[in-house]
Amino acid sequence: EQLIMSDVEVEEPVIASEEEEEFVAVGGATEVKLFGKWAFDDIEIRDISLVDYIACKGDHATYLPHTAGRYQKKRFRKASCPIVERLACTLMRKGRNSGKKLMAVRIVQHTLEIIHLLTDQNPVQVVVDAIINSGPREDSTRVGGAGVVRRQAVDMSPFRRVNYALYLLATGAREASFRNLKTMAECLAEELVNAARGSSNSYAIKKKDEIERVSKSNR
Repeated sequence: EQLIMSDVEVEEPVIASEEEEEFVAVGGATEVKLFGKWAFDDIEIRDISLVDYIACKGDHATYLPHTAGRYQKKRFRKASCPIVERLACTLMRKGRNSGKKLMAVRIVQHTLEIIHLLTDQNPVQVVVDAIINSGPREDSTRVGGAGVVRRQAVDMSPFRRVNYALYLLATGAREASFRNLKTMAECLAEELVNAARGSSNSYAIKKKDEIERVSKSNR
């Protein structure tokens, strides 16, 4: 009995010190990774005009797409909202989903995992590319007075391009998963991967091409 007691006494402090070391290592990790997995350092925004409006570098790198920031208080403040969080927020549409941000975050987490399996790339990069590819560059507005209405083609601002791209991607995924066995995460992953490739299988790319085609005819 005495032997056993002494063994236990020797082992315990060793375990404690290991745990402490591990804890210190985690605390000292300076690099911020989304969901503790996806790095933001190597993200490349390949469109100069959108660099200011796609927030994924430096201060905008977060562990979770849930910062509880007050981004609607002022015009253009949402430009500083992390881009993955904005994607999560666009998923909370159609009354039954409004306000369920934890659900949206969970969907985004699964989506990123699926994208990584499909492409072997950093999924955050795929999301950024999808947003760059699916924002229309030209739109048409209604110009007219006294009952004569005609469409006039106008350039789209970079900020609106990002906003519209997020809207189109989320809408495409929602429509694909509605009354379907596929989960929302699978549909969103497929939508993002297709959009990042510029493939016309993507709802967002199809819509973007349609908008640009209409505005071209209204120049």
